[in-house]
Amino acid sequence: MTFKDLKLIPPILKALAKENYSAPTPIQEQAIPAVLARRDLFGCAQTGTGKTAAFALPIIQLLSEQPVKPNARRPIRSLILTPTRELAIQIDDNIKIYGQYTRLRSAVIVGGVSQKAQEQSLEQGADILIATPGRLIDLMNQSLVDLRQIQILVLDEADRMLDMGFIHDMKRIIAKLPAQRQTLFFSATMPPEITKLVQTLLHNPVKIEITPVSSTAERIDQSVYFVDKENKLKLLNLLLQDRSIASALVFARTKHGADRIARGLNKANITAQAIHGDKSQNARQTALNNFKSGATRVLVATDIAARGIDIEELSHVINFNLPNVPETYVHRIGRTGRAGLSGVAISFCEYEEIPYLKDIEKLIRKPIPKVEDHPYPMVNTDPAAKPEKSPSRR
Repeated sequence: MTFKDLKLIPPILKALAKENYSAPTPIQEQAIPAVLARRDLFGCAQTGTGKTAAFALPIIQLLSEQPVKPNARRPIRSLILTPTRELAIQIDDNIKIYGQYTRLRSAVIVGGVSQKAQEQSLEQGADILIATPGRLIDLMNQSLVDLRQIQILVLDEADRMLDMGFIHDMKRIIAKLPAQRQTLFFSATMPPEITKLVQTLLHNPVKIEITPVSSTAERIDQSVYFVDKENKLKLLNLLLQDRSIASALVFARTKHGADRIARGLNKANITAQAIHGDKSQNARQTALNNFKSGATRVLVATDIAARGIDIEELSHVINFNLPNVPETYVHRIGRTGRAGLSGVAISFCEYEEIPYLKDIEKLIRKPIPKVEDHPYPMVNTDPAAKPEKSPSRR
């Protein structure tokens, strides 16, 4: 199947050809016709499946087909809600690429930066608005955003918005939208709260499920190191002496932990930057750009900050801390091995994280190979005991 088979208009096909998009992914193949038919849609898809284009392409087409009065102020006709600044910016970048041969305009509203430039974008008019819930609520309270003419609502990464406590903001925003609208809902997982939202917001939706969350890409080489907590940074420094690890996305459990890991790596002359919610928008964007360009070899991130990070040819994902939610492990390692490329996922497991490892292996239905021969084997099997001195390296 080609994008032309999906009955996309020539301006969009021209943009896709320019960007060397060859064939639609499975979620694009199923979602685009449904959205063009103006159906509500529920997509259960993890990161890396191509879901941004799955909703952005048909939205651009539907809005482009409507006449726009010359010199008239453009009403916001499509709202895309997303949990993080990085993801919002990435979606806007993609929409600008896909719609470069149309007359549509898009704008981004995110927190962490001055709202002045965002006010100017709104004043100029935008057909598509991409926003994080908190800043959108702020501007709505200031009567700077008019959502009364929204035709298409997209809730992207809905499960992460719930995790981040945006549920009440989401409901307040949705209450201001026209009742008659098309709603597109995407979530990587299906907790009970998501099921309730789907039943409340969607009318007879088309349901699409791509890559069940329990399956991990076979092309990803997974391994786990049993190591004491106090030796994890030493082990990470050691592994990164291997120059074949061209780029590594390291996951930390906390913001403080991410900063500590980045500092430790830089002391070992390994270029690293941390990205998390306490960083300013400019600092986060700079760190991400440095990582994408190769100026920084290692990006240390928390799970929330990592949503929306899409890096081509990422060679390694390293779980410095194992997640306590097994589905999160699948999402993390899915950031490598994209577009048919191979990838490597390495995990560190301390004694207290062994139950997490068991849950992960139960979810993916296979054991993760253990690396036995390394200089920092686990010796502490009682978390209450005083840490023993690690064996010296030979």
